[in-house]
Amino acid sequence: MTSFRHPRPTARRLLRALRPMSLAIGFGVALPGAALHALEANLSAPKAPEELTDKLEGASAALILGDGAELQEIIAAALSDYRTLVQVLYDAGYFAPVVNIRLDGREAAAINLLNPPRSVEKIDISVDPGPAFTFGRAVVRPLPANEPADLPADFASGRPASTGVIQQAATAGLGAWDRAGHAKAELSNQSITADAVKQRLDADLQIAPGPRLQLGNLRITGQSDVRREAIQRIAGFATGQTYHPDLVSKSATRLRRTGAFSTVTVKQAEIPNPDGTLDFIAEVEDQPKRRFTFGVEVSSSEAVKLSSSWMHRNLFGAAERLKIDLSVSGLGTSELDGSVSARLDRPAALGTDRTLFYLAALEQLQEEHYTARSATAAIGVRRIVSDTTFVEGALGLRYVKADDAFGDNREFKYFAGRLRGEKDKRNVKTDPSAGYYLDGEIVPFVGLGGGDPGVQINIDARGYKSLGSSGRIVLAGRVQLGSLIGPDQNNVSPTLLYFSGGAGSVRGQEFQSLGIDVGGKTAGGRGYLALSGEVRGRITDTISLVGFYDAGFVDQDSFVSGDSEFHAGAGLGVRYNVTGIGPIRLDLAMPVSGDTEDGLQFYIGIGQAF
Repeated sequence: MTSFRHPRPTARRLLRALRPMSLAIGFGVALPGAALHALEANLSAPKAPEELTDKLEGASAALILGDGAELQEIIAAALSDYRTLVQVLYDAGYFAPVVNIRLDGREAAAINLLNPPRSVEKIDISVDPGPAFTFGRAVVRPLPANEPADLPADFASGRPASTGVIQQAATAGLGAWDRAGHAKAELSNQSITADAVKQRLDADLQIAPGPRLQLGNLRITGQSDVRREAIQRIAGFATGQTYHPDLVSKSATRLRRTGAFSTVTVKQAEIPNPDGTLDFIAEVEDQPKRRFTFGVEVSSSEAVKLSSSWMHRNLFGAAERLKIDLSVSGLGTSELDGSVSARLDRPAALGTDRTLFYLAALEQLQEEHYTARSATAAIGVRRIVSDTTFVEGALGLRYVKADDAFGDNREFKYFAGRLRGEKDKRNVKTDPSAGYYLDGEIVPFVGLGGGDPGVQINIDARGYKSLGSSGRIVLAGRVQLGSLIGPDQNNVSPTLLYFSGGAGSVRGQEFQSLGIDVGGKTAGGRGYLALSGEVRGRITDTISLVGFYDAGFVDQDSFVSGDSEFHAGAGLGVRYNVTGIGPIRLDLAMPVSGDTEDGLQFYIGIGQAF
């Protein structure tokens, strides 16, 4: 969590500024500890709106006392309620209230604490909110000339007055000065006067902006196994630039993004430096260095899939992350797939927000229409553009040996590049109800040893929309596009061609069941389009029902057309949300179009289908 220390107005400070009313009650006398066996407490506010009455009842300490409350506890709760209830009324815009709290008919504030009653059986709270006030004079000054303050619309003459609006106005003014480079801006004076006769509240908030500061040094504190110079390099602190809170926040985000730290807190130094710079202190705490994960997915078409990963978060002392992934699918069938991959990320190895990575992978695929064994090695760079966007490029070698519709033991050797970009604007990654997700890649390749060159293009776009204010109904849609440009089907690795069917494309159809007929056998296509739509309805906080329809197209040419092979599936699903994990998914689907006799398919996994 990133935190910045900055003076901010509080409700308590604003209450102290109100005139003419000021109330402070306290005591420290030990009272007899007699227990009360039957305590009746009620609050009456006949002139208050129902919503305000509910807030008063919810804020009262006296109303929640039980029958076993002791006398000292009862009197303390009653006395504290004076201030609490007045504050609730001020927050709602009532600045001339009358609050009476009577203990067995005696005003609590008038009770002599040296001679208290022996017991209390009844607490009566009566509240007369008085008239609602409006703002007369409403000013925050000064404000920076080149930075909008975004003051609340209600902070204006004639608008309903409340301490909450005053707080918002003060925070907006201080925030504007903060964004303008004045990190030590503070509320220097506040004149807040309530006129009970005119039912008007005047608020004059004065800000002392202090000097415009430059960013100084980032000082690292806390016990960490990541080297100090590596932390500085990853943070990329903008020393020498004019202070802006976003610059500081970016440094904390970069540190957090490595995954090496469980907490990252960045705060201002108390006093600026004589040269007009301001240092910041970053306190970091390490995550456990190693993490192991395990997952299971079950479907009728792909049988059982097991996956696991092992990660080291600080391999060489500079927050390097090594991740090894293992995956086995098709357990219980004769078509067993398996893969192992390793990726090493070195954050800021090539500069701020640039991560150098190395990738190696071995894979064996035994699909319905082809088998393939492959080895891949690549090196690349990831560039973080923003909190939601990154791009990465890589160069590498790939070897594939395959049996498919065009022959057995065919070998392919490629020198390939890969340019990928991702933008993730989903509100919740595991169970989104708003926003969108875009993922696109371009993979140019050159065949070594006589293979044809070409380029593969893949796009994955997803969108989410809630219906109504409750957000219980969510519409979700997905479009997947693929195109292989250049080589013919018979002169390219089957791993670069497209099939449709299964959990990742068309539910209700067998995994990779749709392709292109080649002399009675099936090969992948060079063009691909998959469309998915879901209606998600939340029944309870943990259980949701989903209706879905998926359609897939595969074409012999590079682009889908009206002559493309087509199939579709539809079904119903249930989601059970587990806090911290996401929804557990069960989908039941049937084929609705296409040449298939497979019947009902089911899918079990973690997370939404997309």
